[in-house]
Amino acid sequence: MRDFQLPGRSPVRAMDVMVATSHPLASAAALTLLREGGNAIDAAICASAVLAVVEPQSTGIGGDCFCLYVPGGEGSVLAYNGAGRAPGAATIDWYEEQGFTEIPADSPHAVTIPGAIDAWCRLSADHGCTPLERVLAPAIHYAEAGYVIHDRVEADWHEAKDLLAQDATAARIFLPGGAVPRAGDVHRQPELARSLRLIAANGRAAFYEGELAEDLVAHLRKIGGLHTLDDFAAAGGEYVEPVRTSYRGTDVWQMPPSNQGLTALVMLNLLSGFDLAGLDPLGAERLHLEVEAGRLAYGIRDELIADPDHVEVPVDALLSSSYANGLRGRIDPAIANAELPAAVMEPSDTVYLSVVDRDRNAVSFINSTYHSFGSGLVGPKSGIVLQNRGKGFRIDRRHPNCIAPRKCPLHTIMPGMATRNGRVVAPFGVMGGDYQPFGNVHVLSNLLDYGMDPQAAIDLPRVFYQKGELIAERGVPAATLRALEARGHKVGPAEEALGGGQMVLVDWDRGTLTGGSDPRKDGLAIGY
Repeated sequence: MRDFQLPGRSPVRAMDVMVATSHPLASAAALTLLREGGNAIDAAICASAVLAVVEPQSTGIGGDCFCLYVPGGEGSVLAYNGAGRAPGAATIDWYEEQGFTEIPADSPHAVTIPGAIDAWCRLSADHGCTPLERVLAPAIHYAEAGYVIHDRVEADWHEAKDLLAQDATAARIFLPGGAVPRAGDVHRQPELARSLRLIAANGRAAFYEGELAEDLVAHLRKIGGLHTLDDFAAAGGEYVEPVRTSYRGTDVWQMPPSNQGLTALVMLNLLSGFDLAGLDPLGAERLHLEVEAGRLAYGIRDELIADPDHVEVPVDALLSSSYANGLRGRIDPAIANAELPAAVMEPSDTVYLSVVDRDRNAVSFINSTYHSFGSGLVGPKSGIVLQNRGKGFRIDRRHPNCIAPRKCPLHTIMPGMATRNGRVVAPFGVMGGDYQPFGNVHVLSNLLDYGMDPQAAIDLPRVFYQKGELIAERGVPAATLRALEARGHKVGPAEEALGGGQMVLVDWDRGTLTGGSDPRKDGLAIGY
């Protein structure tokens, strides 16, 4: 139980349904749809579409989407991979001939073919029970009639001001009067409203084969992109087999490569060999082990995780107990390992949401345009912000993540699902680009090792390791930071809050749902 004399909020508890998103308008829209008889898939797509409007820095229909879904809360975990691919002309030869050594984040070459709309339409058709026109109606309303800018959204928006100014359409839509909208201002996106109406009426074809694709391809090619209408027409996600490990008697599920979800599972396997429950959850002993496990797991990610259609990723070997036991020997509980290579880290903005409905259909759903406002490139007629997920490719023939035609880059956005004895425990996730494996593990450990409720598990202060430094949120005790320095870590402050997450905990015995939503964002959990 939390201390009611201190700032904070209680978890949200209900019996029938629960929604947890990073924005109040998205949570409210999803809840309304559930009251009307929609199911968890309908609600997740509805919330994601609203977020694509009201959190334009974090997500959009020009981005990608992943989903883990357990129908009825029992049995198989279904996984849908809505990752976009590189254009068919994106050969390593072309990039080497042009003198590229990396993919510029604000260039057309960072734009992979968006996968979100394909994922929404496929999931809606296969598992939804509400017409897509109704599911997208709240997003269309907010894009057309306007929405009020929230505080975290404004803060993120400022970081992308220079990026938005580089593209005429982006500047016109997202820098009205040449300035970032302020919290409390009303903002509208009429072009995006029209695009969403076309998709609501005509489904996937409206985005990948019609005038929307023509608008996006024309803009990209005008500024040097290799994209074609054939690339858009050929785009499509797929159902895939999720990857799994067991932690403290709970099965934890993630998306398979080229998604980085495997990184979190390797971390959990390493940490399973330590008695975290006997340690202070904000003590140096626990956080040191978390950081060292992360450093090892991220090194594996950077070396091996890539598109399995192009390279072999040894998933079974990496998740084996023998591999974890051997790797764990590189973790000294008393001192930081000075010999581990520095992982490649990129910040990003993302939206993650959890939904459980009255039938206990459980959805873990994530949607992103990668960096804040993605590439900063916007379709002049469609108002669609294009992602820069291709920034994750390497210009290196020897690397598994080397760019190639119709290849998926290493993907950071990762929905999580926890089950026990074949039943859902919780759909959960933590946003924040490369922080996500750390965040997923930290929050899940708070739940399973320390018995925290979803809100407390999400609230607890966080640390991360990047650029050779352990960075800590302000809530980490000063004594802990000194003890981490004594273990050999270079310690510094986190310039921004680390990630943002949601979770819905299912209590089958009591017939209740408990939701938590990250105070690092603007959102909330809500149910009935």
